[in-house]
Amino acid sequence: MSLILEATELKKYYGSGSNLVKAVDHISFSVEKGEFVAIVGKSGSGKSTLLNLIGGLDSADSGSVMIQGKELFDLSEEERTVFRRRNIGFVFQNYNLLPTATVYKNIILPIQLDNKKVDKTYLDEVIEKLELAEKLQLKPNQLSGGQQQRVAIARALAAKPAIILADEPTGNLDSETSGNVMQLLQKTIKDFGQTMIMITHNDEIAAMANRILHIKDGRILEE
Repeated sequence: MSLILEATELKKYYGSGSNLVKAVDHISFSVEKGEFVAIVGKSGSGKSTLLNLIGGLDSADSGSVMIQGKELFDLSEEERTVFRRRNIGFVFQNYNLLPTATVYKNIILPIQLDNKKVDKTYLDEVIEKLELAEKLQLKPNQLSGGQQQRVAIARALAAKPAIILADEPTGNLDSETSGNVMQLLQKTIKDFGQTMIMITHNDEIAAMANRILHIKDGRILEE
């Protein structure tokens, strides 16, 4: 197996003195290609901060993040934005879709931003697997929450990223829709050989991953 991600001694603190918050406290872990890893912890445990660091959305106080052999924190802000767009797919709890764009335009957005050509065969397969073929010309507000989350997953897969980072991807969905979305996510990861790190506070959803990391007070407890 080849390593996709390697985080080493990651540290991110906020505040000082009695108000010091050790959001991420010297965390190290690695993820191999094709793995589905869940990071589980209560609210305030540091899991979102950790995801933002490994996704290059935030800078660490110290430590390193290597994605496909590239050190994220060695890149300038502009280089990191381009690297993120090409190598990391994000799935957020609140979908982050463009309200004025159609489903199709939302899905191909990362490819267009990169001035790349759409791989139509691959994209058609993603759209079919996520059951969105009938919805492509609709706007996000014409979709249910579960459908919007499937659009967000399709967008994350569209640019064939090295890794997908999912932040509470079923947080806004009811339990039945959550189950359906997770099954589709599992299937697309398997079918497209994708690698995913997902943060969640839901143990049932975490149990669908290959590996679970528990985080508390900014530290990983055990696997």
